[in-house]
Amino acid sequence: MTGVWILAENLETGRELITIGRTLADNIKSDLTVITWQSELSQEYIAYGADKVLLLPALPQDQPLQSYIPVIAEQARQDMPEIFLLTSSLLGKEMAARIAGQLNAGLGSECTALRWIESEAALEMDRLFYGGAAVQSIRCSHAPRMATVAPRSYSPASRQEDKRGTIDELPAPQPSPVKLLERNARSQAAGDISEAKVVVCIGRGFMKQDDLDLARQLAEALGGEIACTRPISQDMGWLPEDLCIGLSAKKVKPDLYIGLGVSGQIQHLTGIRDARIIVAVNQDASAPIFAAADYGIVGDLYEVVPRLMQALSK
Repeated sequence: MTGVWILAENLETGRELITIGRTLADNIKSDLTVITWQSELSQEYIAYGADKVLLLPALPQDQPLQSYIPVIAEQARQDMPEIFLLTSSLLGKEMAARIAGQLNAGLGSECTALRWIESEAALEMDRLFYGGAAVQSIRCSHAPRMATVAPRSYSPASRQEDKRGTIDELPAPQPSPVKLLERNARSQAAGDISEAKVVVCIGRGFMKQDDLDLARQLAEALGGEIACTRPISQDMGWLPEDLCIGLSAKKVKPDLYIGLGVSGQIQHLTGIRDARIIVAVNQDASAPIFAAADYGIVGDLYEVVPRLMQALSK
């Protein structure tokens, strides 16, 4: 057995996985290994806590990242890690499922918390259930125990300047019959709501698209970013999808979240459950968001927001 493995897609989510990976590796008194295809980040992962890096060779331009799956699975069969963690991104979930299938391994998806149960030699995984209305805990006792971890479930690991480790290269994968024809960058909003300290969220209480300037002005006054619920981005197309908060969209952890005209369905509340302070403005006193809010204002957002702006200007 070779301890805990992490597949790092990038430095940001890789550092989050290192945080929990390091804890689990210490629990089972073993090493932490990071698998990456980004050679320039190998030493960085060691500095952030990895004991070893397994470096995948660069792929030809026409090969998809999924070409690495047979190489990773074969190395896992040889070394048999106790625990194997990936990020719950689109790529991470696909690769995790396919690697788990090849290894006949147990896999917990979209996990928000992981614990090592010493008495059972099992990995316990918490994941949201019934659309975020409940938390399901599952245990896996057979290696390799695999899990995909939801982004921002853990704080990024801190840098350790004196950390030392080793780097080993993995063999090149066989050419895949699937060819990558082109890459097109997806257009995104200017700010990243998942990193914002203040989020002003737009709900269906807004009457027309031009009125969104009210939310933009409030977000600007607070030094924050605007976000939205799924109907605003998907049904009405008023804002891009990367600004949508919810179970199947972005999850945020701001110091301050302000929901304007947001009803607060469970799928949306799942995306803001880690916000430090939640403020709700809605003219419907029975809106579900008030049950989750620290502060609630029952009123017309078209009257409340200008008064908030006036108070902020003082």
